[in-house]
Amino acid sequence: MVEIKTDAALAAMREAGRVVANALAAAREAARVGVSLLELDEAARAVLDEAGARSPFLGYRPSFAPTPFPAVICTSVNDALVHGIPTAYRLRDGDLVSVDCGAELEGWTGDAAISFTVGTPRPADVRLIEATRQALDAGIAAATVGNRVGDISHAIGTVAREARCGMPADFGGHGIGRRMHEDPHVPNQGRPGRGYPLRHGLALAIEPMLMAGGRGGYRTAADGWTLRTEDGSRAAHFEHTVAVTEEGPRILTAP
Repeated sequence: MVEIKTDAALAAMREAGRVVANALAAAREAARVGVSLLELDEAARAVLDEAGARSPFLGYRPSFAPTPFPAVICTSVNDALVHGIPTAYRLRDGDLVSVDCGAELEGWTGDAAISFTVGTPRPADVRLIEATRQALDAGIAAATVGNRVGDISHAIGTVAREARCGMPADFGGHGIGRRMHEDPHVPNQGRPGRGYPLRHGLALAIEPMLMAGGRGGYRTAADGWTLRTEDGSRAAHFEHTVAVTEEGPRILTAP
């Protein structure tokens, strides 16, 4: 069931979104060569704790997962697409890192992700990150009253195809509000003019995931959570929680 939010609810979600933005910024600031992924999680956790927010990631266990998720952020490095568990792995020069974070504050949720390189960036990684960011921007621009979910999907997919990047067919964005995952599903590829109609008050987490190898195949790592590109190519992930409004798309997880 799709829940349309009131303006007051969207304002409350914006406060949760600020916490997410601050937690991502703290993780990004902590990410240096030699720093462990667990230290990035600690940096984000401190922000959530100071804000009095709860992590919807910590303890989360969907049907596919063998164990509850043990951290407040996902840290996906290099060929890891999404859902990477923070470990004692220490970042190396040139690593491509994607960090996904959520926060629940006073009953409302925000969810966002960023990708960046540590140390000396590879030119190919810079292009991949920029293409993924552009795909997110295109999806957000399509999140307008009168459009449909398929218009968001088509906008994202068009950027990915033009960049010759692959995307996993089974994963995409989602509705968000009182829970992290709500209806409707927001595929990263689709046909314009199809799917759920976009109305004022609809809140969506829009999240393109692009793979540099151009293919969409992925595999699940031994931890049961981390998804890795099947061809070993690098991946990037960006996400924002966005409200559809009469005034245009409103990014609720902006810094």
